[in-house]
Amino acid sequence: MIERAVVVGAGLIGTSIALALRERGVEVALADRDPATVRLACELGAGVPLEEGKDERPADIAVVAAPPAVIPALLRDVQSRGLARFYTDVASVKQAVVTEAVRLGCDLTTFVPSHPMGGSERNGPSAARADLFLGRSWALCPTGKATPEAVAAVAELARSCGADPLEIDAQEHDRAVALVSHAPHVASSAVAARLVEGGGAALALAGQGVRDVTRVAGGDPGLWLEILSHNPGPVAEVLAGIAADLDAVARALRSGRTAEATVLDLLERGRDGHARIPGKHGAGRTPGYAVLPVVIPDEPGALGRLFAAAGTAGVNIEDIRIDHSPGLPVGVAQLSVLPERVATLARALADQGWSVHPDRLDRPSREESALLSGPDHTAPPANLGR
Repeated sequence: MIERAVVVGAGLIGTSIALALRERGVEVALADRDPATVRLACELGAGVPLEEGKDERPADIAVVAAPPAVIPALLRDVQSRGLARFYTDVASVKQAVVTEAVRLGCDLTTFVPSHPMGGSERNGPSAARADLFLGRSWALCPTGKATPEAVAAVAELARSCGADPLEIDAQEHDRAVALVSHAPHVASSAVAARLVEGGGAALALAGQGVRDVTRVAGGDPGLWLEILSHNPGPVAEVLAGIAADLDAVARALRSGRTAEATVLDLLERGRDGHARIPGKHGAGRTPGYAVLPVVIPDEPGALGRLFAAAGTAGVNIEDIRIDHSPGLPVGVAQLSVLPERVATLARALADQGWSVHPDRLDRPSREESALLSGPDHTAPPANLGR
């Protein structure tokens, strides 16, 4: 049981952890190099400012939520002050942190590097949420020197935040996040960078597709530069593969129809890769979900009424994405449901006056797809995540 915790670093991740712990009744003390950041986090209910000397009893766990470059020195500092029985960090790179922690002489028996797979393109305590890690994986990367009690404490921290702890080697973790997080961020930024050159007419035509692809590009460039610089090899390897694919497609498109197979190959591999992203139950994405389009007015309470109608019909909405129509007071809610429940839901919603389009379950027109949501209108809605 975690009863008392210290969080060093009151940004997005640190404050979200603190908020999640506070919801479970854990006492949380917060520290940050910026006093104003601590004050804001505390005003949001994330805990109280850390006051050393007030209580000689160490906390159950201390979380170092800071950029990778400063974590080892902070870890050595909080360990030397005896702030907690066990320690973890939450940086998105692990091997560089472990290597420097060893060099600085940190106590690895009480330290378990970790990384919660949750985040946002926004930063700071004002963007924090208690449910940020709900249902997400939380990587634990014990060095082999950590005691079983230390590993158990960090696993309990993850569960207390609603996450699923997963033990993984530090180097394997860094290769994995290069594939699923770090390289995708660079790719997203490359697409978004093209928009700088776009004219007003082009941007006016932007739909949900380009918003989905470029969402994470809104993150803090300075923070991402540090993350990438601490995981350069694995990220560069993934980016080289992406660049090779893009170069092959660019050359194929320039050559005309004779190279259509190259373009089709990438599109099909992309579809297959997308289908491997774990769905809501942690396994591979279920290909059998049907997506029911429902026109929804852009007004307060509309989404709540739609959910209530589905609940009255006894149909569970497995996932949802809302495609907004630029310049129009409506959007299209893409409701993912089990195929055998589509007809029931469609009838129930239609009876309550909703504009339902079950005939567009599989193949909207190209024109509708482009106008409503961009090129991925028919794709299964993506789960929330970085």
